[in-house]
This record gives sequence, structure tokens and C-alpha cells, in this order.
Amino acid sequence: MNTVVTSSPAAKVPHATHRLRLLLRREFWEHKGGFFWAPLVAGGIFLLLSTMGIVVGLVAAKKAAGDAQINIDGGSFSVNGLDLALLTSKLSAQDLRELGQALDVSLFMAASWPLIVMAFVVFFYCLGCLYDERKDRSVLFWKSLPVSDAETVLSKVLSATVMAPVLAVLTGLLVMFGFLGVISVVVLAHGGNPVNLLWGPASPLTIALQLLASIPVYAAWALPTVGWLMLCSAWARSKPFLWAIMIPLFSGIFVSWFDLMQMFERGSGWFWQHVVARLLLSVVPGSDIFYRGDSFNMAADGVDSVQQLLSIPVTYGAFARPEMWIGVAVGAAMIFGAIRLRRWRDDN
Repeated sequence: MNTVVTSSPAAKVPHATHRLRLLLRREFWEHKGGFFWAPLVAGGIFLLLSTMGIVVGLVAAKKAAGDAQINIDGGSFSVNGLDLALLTSKLSAQDLRELGQALDVSLFMAASWPLIVMAFVVFFYCLGCLYDERKDRSVLFWKSLPVSDAETVLSKVLSATVMAPVLAVLTGLLVMFGFLGVISVVVLAHGGNPVNLLWGPASPLTIALQLLASIPVYAAWALPTVGWLMLCSAWARSKPFLWAIMIPLFSGIFVSWFDLMQMFERGSGWFWQHVVARLLLSVVPGSDIFYRGDSFNMAADGVDSVQQLLSIPVTYGAFARPEMWIGVAVGAAMIFGAIRLRRWRDDN
């Protein structure tokens, strides 16, 4: 008699990618307030304040003196009777190009509010993600599941370096287009054509592409800070914030006090920039621009250099600099240390 043995579906071991997806989902739902709501609220506050500022400005313009004039190419229009159609007809091609550059900078600033909030969220998330689970003893439950320490820690790394910036960038794009919509309504209310005066000169789609394309650069650049904070979170028995902040700061003070970098023919500023700042500030979006050398010359080129710094070729030029790959290697080593510490560390 032949016996057919079939495996139960419940006995199947889930694939590693499936486990990782579940772990990422867990991180999102446990930290939804920081990853999702905080950037969204920050963007909403910006839109509200911007709308209020525009309304206040329009009211002030209404109350301005009736003889206040603005002259363009021999023509003029009054502030009280602002006619943007007339203004657009008086603008040259160069004026429209400069207007578009200024609008692009304004759109970047509008989209940056959720990204600024994201930097604080990622910093404190990494600092507490391994410490808090030991503090509330939930680590015992998670270790009882068929999930390795490496998978758990890597899911937190991906949450900080990929999931958080993706959500923040998408929120920033919503804020950017919302801001563009608000000023489009104002332009329409004053007789202007938003397509000719705003959407044509500006480059919102290019900006959106640049922000989305910058996420891989951010993920790699942020690894030193993510690794350091997670290492402190896995190691510290109490007050991980103080350990994470004070060790780099006191190291910088010690190096500066005894001028130790002279042994390597470098100043103390190099240590603060390439060690202290990289350990503490790499999760700030755009912090890599201060390591670009001659390309960071905003004072000479004005708005043009701002757009050049945020362009895709310049952004991806970060992968050609040694400090990027040194930071990736150091961050990976510290993440490996956090995995090993989580494996045996408990606070009994």
C-alpha cells in the first residue's frame, strides 16, 4: 500500500521577502504617526500659513494707496487694480526664464517641509527602535517568532532609509502641487493665465522627478547616522540619546583640544565635518551638498546654482565621491554591530 505524504500549507516556511514585507508593514503601523502623519501635518501647516500670508498680502494691497504704480517697459499698472494679464504681456523671454527659476526654488522650499520633519522622525526612530523593544520587553515576543535578528534590524534600516523618505517625498509633492494650485487661483482671480505665468515658466514635473530620484542617494548617504544611532540603541542600557550625542561631540572636543588631526596634516574642522557631522547629521536631506567642493558655489551663481545642485546628474555625482562609500562601509559595519548586539543583549 502506497502512502502519499503531503505537506500542510501551515508548515511552509514563508519566503524571506515575504517576511521582510511583513516586518516593514509592522514598522509602518507601529510608527505611522511619525512616518505618515508628521510630514502630512507639516505640509498642511505650510499650505495653511502660505494661504493666510497670500490673503493678508492681497488685503494689504487692496488698502494700498490708489496712486501706487509699478512701471514695466514704459507701461504701468496700479496696485489696487493689479492686472496680471498686462503684466504677462510686458514680460520678456528672459523675464519669464528668471521667473521660472524663482518659482522652482519656491516649489523646492514648499516640498522641503515634510522632508525636514522626516529628518527628525528618522533620527529618533533609529535611536529608539532597538532600545524601546528591550525597555518594554516586547523583544522577547519578537525573538520567539521565526524571524532572525538580521531581518529585524534590516527592516528597520529600510524603514529609515527607504520607506520614510518615499512617504516624505510623496507628501512633499502633494504640498508642492497644492502650493502651486493656491497661487494659480490667485493668478486667475487677478486676470492672469496660470499656464503662461506659472506652470509654463516653472518646472514642477522636473522637480518631482529630481526629488524621487534623490531617494537612493539619501538612503546611501544616511547610513552612517542610521548605523550609529541603531548601534547606540542596541548597546545603551539607558539614555541612548545622551550616548549617541555626547560620544561624537566629546570626541570632537578632545581632538580639537589636543589638535590631534595635525598628525595627519589636517585641521580639526575635518574631523567635525567628516566624523561628527556624518555620525549625527547624515539623515538630514541634502546634507551631502556641503561635501561637493567647488560645485557648492551658490554665492556666485545665485538661483542657477541652486537648480544645478538639485539636478539629477549632480545629485548622483555623490556616488563618485569617496566619502559616500566610506560612509556606506562604516554604516554597514555599525548595522552589523547592532545585529550582533540585539542577538545577545538584554537588560535582565
